[in-house]
Amino acid sequence: MSEENNDSFRDMNKKEKSLTVILIALLIILAVGFVLGVLFFGLAGIFQVLGVQYDSLWSLAIFVFIYFFVGLIIELFAKVIYKMTVRNVTGKAARFFIRLLFEGATNWIILFTVDEFMNSITLSLKTELIVALLLSVLEFVFDDDKEKNAKKKSA
Repeated sequence: MSEENNDSFRDMNKKEKSLTVILIALLIILAVGFVLGVLFFGLAGIFQVLGVQYDSLWSLAIFVFIYFFVGLIIELFAKVIYKMTVRNVTGKAARFFIRLLFEGATNWIILFTVDEFMNSITLSLKTELIVALLLSVLEFVFDDDKEKNAKKKSA
């Protein structure tokens, strides 16, 4: 039998440990940067179509950055409440509408909160609702694909 190459982090020297930590941190930074970039250009496109005015690209970048981090916090609570709500719901259509309601409300709360704190971007209520609904549908579509792929792998 061949000997397995099982390098433990504990067995590495300082140089290898440093390189490993730096590469993992870089990978995390790139992943978060990619998500923020997609969100930035997506919102820039949606705002362009809906006629939203903002002072500069920096104000839009700050809006996206704050939206992302406020969204992380609020969606943690919303996912827990959603899971508890649909625990006994059996119909797919009912689950879809409940999820759309939760994600739409969550996205609207996040958009409203960030919009109220920033003077450089002004969203009307109609625009906030349209963007929140669009984002919730996109989240549903991408999360649904992940669930289908996970079920295929487990089967």
